[in-house]
Amino acid sequence: MTYRERPAGVPGVVLWEQLPAAAPGRARILPDGCLDLIWDGRRLFIAGPDSSARWHERPAGSWYAALRFSAGTGPAMLGIPASDLLDQTPDLAQAWPAADVRRLAEQVAADPPAALAGWAARRARQAVPDPLGPRVQAMARAGTPAARMAERLGLSTRQLHRRCLPVFGYGPRRLARILRLGQALDEARAGRPLAGVAAACGYADQAHLCREVLALAGATPTALLAEIDTTP
Repeated sequence: MTYRERPAGVPGVVLWEQLPAAAPGRARILPDGCLDLIWDGRRLFIAGPDSSARWHERPAGSWYAALRFSAGTGPAMLGIPASDLLDQTPDLAQAWPAADVRRLAEQVAADPPAALAGWAARRARQAVPDPLGPRVQAMARAGTPAARMAERLGLSTRQLHRRCLPVFGYGPRRLARILRLGQALDEARAGRPLAGVAAACGYADQAHLCREVLALAGATPTALLAEIDTTP
């Protein structure tokens, strides 16, 4: 199986493809603070923001082309609050008028990457993402505490949480935990010892790192890294 991605030409949007797999498989999907619009050769569906890892059953020969939306761009592009999609993977037809879905599906079926990128470019001229999204994501990635984020944005912590729900699907604290998980896994895959990963990514210690990985990914760091490295 081959995975590849490239910018879609719209800020906060990436176009990705996963080419056919010869055999069926089961993949752990880790939370990443994003949501996706996915074409699987038959239908368009949405992968909403995940609060923790989930399993995806992949049939033999399956392939995907998709747009991944980060920094809160997805809700504006799709016209759906992220909180309505949390931990869900609904068909696009459940959220859009049937005629609109049929029209886009026909375009995507002919040339998935080009059609998805074209739709994103057209839609970006009309959609206006909440400007809070990129600012919160940047602060969350930097490990800024939620109270400090709220202070910088001129909001109370409760107001910030409410503003984040339609943009990310969850509040700034969970977003920061999820982004830190991704950073930690990148560090560990690069060969850094777990104690060093914990220190570099702002965990209290290695035990704290292990608890967070288990809570968000459903596996220990060692087991998860072995799984990732053996995924075809």
